[in-house]
Amino acid sequence: MTTRKLVDARGSFCPGPLMELIAAMKAAQIGDELEVLSTDKGSANEIPEWIHKVKHEHLGTKEENGVWHVVVRKAK
Repeated sequence: MTTRKLVDARGSFCPGPLMELIAAMKAAQIGDELEVLSTDKGSANEIPEWIHKVKHEHLGTKEENGVWHVVVRKAK
């Protein structure tokens, strides 16, 4: 069963949200989804770039009321 974990990195600036995601990925199981909440607009580009580089799956990015939601799935 897939679970979605929330990584609340609001108020953190680059590279903080990415570092919080990396830490959460280490604790996640293959197939788990992680949703990063970030108020740093750079996360909308930086996190998907890292996800692609390390071969996980980027499920989507959206902005709501100044908060970026970046959803990824652990693939390995």
